[in-house]
Amino acid sequence: MVERAGAVTIHGNPLTLVGQELKVGDGAPDFTALGNALDPVKLSDFRGRVAVLASVPSLDTPTCDLESRRFNQEAAKLGAGVAVLVLSMDLPFAQKRWCGAAGVANVQTLSDHRDAAFGTAYGVLLKELRLLARAVFVVDKAGVIQYVQVVKELANEPDYAPVLAAVKRLAS
Repeated sequence: MVERAGAVTIHGNPLTLVGQELKVGDGAPDFTALGNALDPVKLSDFRGRVAVLASVPSLDTPTCDLESRRFNQEAAKLGAGVAVLVLSMDLPFAQKRWCGAAGVANVQTLSDHRDAAFGTAYGVLLKELRLLARAVFVVDKAGVIQYVQVVKELANEPDYAPVLAAVKRLAS
């Protein structure tokens, strides 16, 4: 498995990403993660819709909480042709609890805890922590990656403007 040492940092300390780096134009690898009811969910389930894949280290951290709430607000405006998925290594039970407490209903949280299938396929698995790096991928209706943002410093939120611009361009 490919490793990219120092690709991201946490509070300035370098971390290693496991998995191949994906770029715009690459086919989006299919993966299976767990939904809140322990149901298997695949990216291919969303074929025909624009998919936003936002990976976060843990919903129980302040930055991940802010980011996931922001994507929930934006998802409400994007329409049925866009699926916003927030992936983390949190257990499905914790994700369900967080969604209920945060009033989040417009994004779907998915757990990659079992196999790290998303993390390794998208090159965002943090080797040292076995968490997911903060990243956003926008996948078009045909399953091709059209936008990638891997946030260099995990303590920072992503830059939302280019993500939303890519989604709106593809959804129209």
